[in-house]
Amino acid sequence: MVNEIFPGPDLLNTSLVQLATLAALSSVSTATIACPALDMVAGGTVVEVTDGDTIVLNDGRVVRMIGTQAPKLPLGRDGFDTWPMGPEAKAALEVMVLNKTVQLGYGGEKIDRYDRQLAHVFVDTPDGPTWAQHAMVAMGLARVYSFPDNRQCLDLLFAAEGRARLSGLGIWRDPYYSVRAADAPGDLLTKAGHYELVEGRILHAEHRGGRAYLNFGRIWKQDFTAVIEAPGLKLFKAAGVDPLVLEGAFVRIRGWVDDRDGPRIEITHPEQLEVLATR
Repeated sequence: MVNEIFPGPDLLNTSLVQLATLAALSSVSTATIACPALDMVAGGTVVEVTDGDTIVLNDGRVVRMIGTQAPKLPLGRDGFDTWPMGPEAKAALEVMVLNKTVQLGYGGEKIDRYDRQLAHVFVDTPDGPTWAQHAMVAMGLARVYSFPDNRQCLDLLFAAEGRARLSGLGIWRDPYYSVRAADAPGDLLTKAGHYELVEGRILHAEHRGGRAYLNFGRIWKQDFTAVIEAPGLKLFKAAGVDPLVLEGAFVRIRGWVDDRDGPRIEITHPEQLEVLATR
C-alpha cells in the first residue's frame, strides 16, 4: 500500500524500491503537453543529491528543482534543524535520479543568486522520461513552491499535491506540515519565519496605499492578513484577477509567515492563492 512507504526512521533499507517504482509512474509527456513554453535542454548525469529538491550534475552545475520545496536539511548551517522527513525526501530523490541522465526544462528565470540552475528535471528511464518534481510532490515528499518569475507547470503540481495531501502521504501525515487555520492567529504567530499553507475565508478586501489587503479577521492588527504589494498586483491584473472580488471567498494561501500587526503572508503572484469556494 502507498501509505506504508514511510513506516518510520528505519525505512531506508526497506522501501527504496517502492519509492523508485512510484517515481517512475510520473511521465514527462503530460508536462510537455501542459507546459509547451518550457525550454528543454540537455542536462547531464546526476552525481550528487544535496537534498530533496537540489541535485548536482557531472559538469558541476547545481540544479534547484524549481516549483517545489522538499523538507530542508541543515547542510552545514549552524542552528538549522532538520525538517521532518528531510532525510526521506533526499533518499527518494537519490533513488530517482542519482547516476542517471536528466534533461532540464526552463520556464522562467534560469539562474538564481546562488548560481543554481532553476529548472524542471526530467529523468531518462527505460519507460520514458520521469518528471522529478511531479514525482516528489505526488509521493508527499515536497510541496508546491513558486516564484513570480517561475510559474510554469504549476497546475499539474497543485493537482498532485492535492491528491497526496488527501491521501495523507509523506509529509502530509506530519503535523509540522498541516494546513493552518486563518482564524487561529495565535497559532500562526508561532509559525513566523515558516513557509505555511493557510486556509480561511476572506472577510474584507481593500486597496490601500498601493497595496491590496485580504483580511481574515475583524481586528486587522491582530488577525491574519495577506498582503499584495504593487508588483504582485500587476501580475494579478495580467492574469485577469482582481483580488478585491475575493471578499467572502474561502481560499488557501501559501507563503512565508511574518509578524507585522499580527500574522501575515505576502502574496507576490497569483499562484500563491487558491480559491476553494467563492462563498
